[in-house]
Amino acid sequence: MNEKLHLKIDGMHCESCEKIITAELSEIAGIADIKINAADGSGELSAPEEVSSETITQAITRAGYIGVVVSRTREQMPQTTLDAFEKKVVSPMIGAQEAVIAKAGMTPSEKKENQVYLALSGMHCSSCAGLIERGLKKVSGVSAVNVNFAAEKARVVFDASQTTVEELIRAVEKSGYKARLAVSGDAEAERKEREKGIRVYWKKFVCGLVLSLPMLYFMLLDFFWFLPGRVAMQFIIGAGFYKGMWSSLRMKTFNMDSLIAIGTSTAFFYSLWQFASYVAETGSVVGLNGEKIPEIYFETAAFLITFVILGKWLEAKTKGSTSDAIKKLMGLKAKTARVSKNGVVADVPIDQVIVGDIIVVRPGEKIPVDGTVLKGQSSVDESMITGESIPVEKNPGATVIGATINKHGSFEFTATKVGSETTLAQIIRIVEEAQGSKAPIQAFADRISAYFVPVVIFLAIATFLMWYLAFGASLAFSLMAFTAVIVIACPCALGLATPTAIMVGTGKGAEHGILIKGGEPLEAACKVKAIVFDKTGTLTKGRPEVTDVVSATMADEEKIVSIAASLEKLSEHPLAEAIVKYAKKESIPLVEADSFRAIPGHGVQGAQNGITYYLGNRRMITDVVGLSTDALLKIERKIRKLEESGKTVMILASPQEILGLIAVADTIKETTVEAVRALQDRHIKVFMITGDNRRTADAIARQAGIKNVLAEVLPEDKAEKIKKMQKTGIKVAMVGDGINDAPALAQADLGIAMGSGTDVAMETGGIIIIKNDLRDVLTAINLSRETMGKIKQNMFFALFYNVLGIPIAARLFVGIGLVLKPELAGLAMALSSVSVVSNSLFLKRFKPGKRNWLSMVAPFAMGVFFTIIFLVFARLSKMG
Repeated sequence: MNEKLHLKIDGMHCESCEKIITAELSEIAGIADIKINAADGSGELSAPEEVSSETITQAITRAGYIGVVVSRTREQMPQTTLDAFEKKVVSPMIGAQEAVIAKAGMTPSEKKENQVYLALSGMHCSSCAGLIERGLKKVSGVSAVNVNFAAEKARVVFDASQTTVEELIRAVEKSGYKARLAVSGDAEAERKEREKGIRVYWKKFVCGLVLSLPMLYFMLLDFFWFLPGRVAMQFIIGAGFYKGMWSSLRMKTFNMDSLIAIGTSTAFFYSLWQFASYVAETGSVVGLNGEKIPEIYFETAAFLITFVILGKWLEAKTKGSTSDAIKKLMGLKAKTARVSKNGVVADVPIDQVIVGDIIVVRPGEKIPVDGTVLKGQSSVDESMITGESIPVEKNPGATVIGATINKHGSFEFTATKVGSETTLAQIIRIVEEAQGSKAPIQAFADRISAYFVPVVIFLAIATFLMWYLAFGASLAFSLMAFTAVIVIACPCALGLATPTAIMVGTGKGAEHGILIKGGEPLEAACKVKAIVFDKTGTLTKGRPEVTDVVSATMADEEKIVSIAASLEKLSEHPLAEAIVKYAKKESIPLVEADSFRAIPGHGVQGAQNGITYYLGNRRMITDVVGLSTDALLKIERKIRKLEESGKTVMILASPQEILGLIAVADTIKETTVEAVRALQDRHIKVFMITGDNRRTADAIARQAGIKNVLAEVLPEDKAEKIKKMQKTGIKVAMVGDGINDAPALAQADLGIAMGSGTDVAMETGGIIIIKNDLRDVLTAINLSRETMGKIKQNMFFALFYNVLGIPIAARLFVGIGLVLKPELAGLAMALSSVSVVSNSLFLKRFKPGKRNWLSMVAPFAMGVFFTIIFLVFARLSKMG
């Protein structure tokens, strides 16, 4: 049987929008008479009763807009009702979306713009990332750019009417780097590109070593015929540094390449000048009497280039490990599916599976796509997606997730999501975007990096002038001190401090069924001091059942259930589902209801056989029906008794009187008490928010162990409650799963959406708990704290290396024997970057509920080790 659905849609601005939404909705079987109006943001269509409202809203979301099914009825809903619904529900949702966009540093208009990810190559440090950002921002139509040095990706938001992806790629190339369009989930291409870069660094290192090692001997005599090898070393193996410096100069700035190019050029050209002067003075191209030509430092430039390239190779190898999460997720994808068509079963490539295909799964096989079980039963291992180790039983009607493993039985299922719509594909997309994002703390590193290289050049010049002019040191001594300062101080380690930790942290979260959407929610989680939990579906199972039916008049209980269920079958609320389910279970007949409408925060109303009925809470009876409070007082004792037992009471009334009560109970989840207690032990305040009356709310809160209760809160008022808490100065997280939670999720400092919730809630939340286990809220907070701890450790050591290294390189401690040759300074600089990335990799040992002792000890051990390395290098320099 078909129904008329009325829609409210936000984001449309022209006829093209209408066509896009119409095309997407037309893909749903049974949909007809689609009418979309961009002018007033409304729509209507005809759909079979079995097509859920969620299916409709998902289609609108895929089209790129926000949609809400206002009602399902056979007659046009009055415009006043539409306006009221827009004011109370739709507008807060739109505001929630705009708040999320604002948090991302974007403007509301950007939601209509295109967004692409570019895979980058050729970057050496965070300064390179800054150059690319500046180059892309100069392109007309580009409104937002975020370049992640560690992930080697750029996120670009742009107006497609003003520029193209090709122009963005050319802008990157103009900045001196390479770019290509990054395809979500294209891990194989990224792996090949990364391995190609690693091979290039290795080949350059080997070539450099071959050309450099002979200098250990030849530098004693400085044979003239070895000069071509030195030139090749400087300008062929080291060509990349000159190219990078030229790119930065075109942008009127400096980067790491500038430092290496300046340092090696200083050693090379000074040596060349000394060599030419010696030849002009003596007429000989070799040292006289077998002696070394004085003040020749070709080997310094050669080894410096070799060691820096060795460091970049080590860094590239180590950085590759930070993206293991994407590799693992991509490895879960099935390659083929066993599809049954017309009684014939055949294996087909996964990309040829379409929605509606019947797929056969045998014991031990991987489930290829998302779907719903048709027949058969089995248990499925979903640990690779949800992190839950216990297999889940699957019977007809149950949903299955692509990439999970069927254990023992065989079954058939209908494909409901394929390609980029599957759960796995969406997880990969979220993790990719998170790993390419920035945390607010990154702004600190960016500010330092922006001034770092110019300051280092200034310090190097000051070092030279100090030794040469103030202390009267030789030109060679002063230049080597200048060169050592130039090459040891590099922003690489500082640039890697934040993104590597975020990449490992978000990947580890995905491994345990926690999707963190980026650096901002990751950082926000560690600052949370209060958490507000929605009740239904979050603290509770969200599957309420009818427990009591009470008559207030001569009407029998069966008639009360029949009237109530006939009204509620048109509603999407969990309580409505419980009443309809109870009626079917008791074989109570339902009748058609006319003039149905839902009144948010109150209940529903509709007509049966010419009589209007109302089903809802106390506010429904007094505010909408208009009955006196005396009518409520007559049954208040019965209502109170049910509510004190933790039951939600729905009141059925006609315009003249109250007919009866239906009590519905929703039990709390098994993990709720444990999760609440664990959060409280971490000195985090826990609140429960619900639309239920005070007595019912208090009863549920007592069961959960929650002392702070916000009861009788209308959907549109939840965000306001969050705002009031924030005004006290504390950071607030909101945990919810319903469409009514979206505004509150956006208002909170951190929105956490349960994986079983609606798409709107999951889109609004900054963190998604896939397996619907409240204990994972604490796991997310612990992971956040450990990741942020790693970022701060990385930043400290990145700065510590420079604070320790620059004075030694400047030869300020030459009096106590601490001298650092430029080539060893270059190697020390490279090892500092490797140590920062290695420190981030200790996050891989994170496990929920356990202390990561090795990760806690590692940074201190590495600090001691690096200090020893500095002293060893200084000793070697003195011996040399």
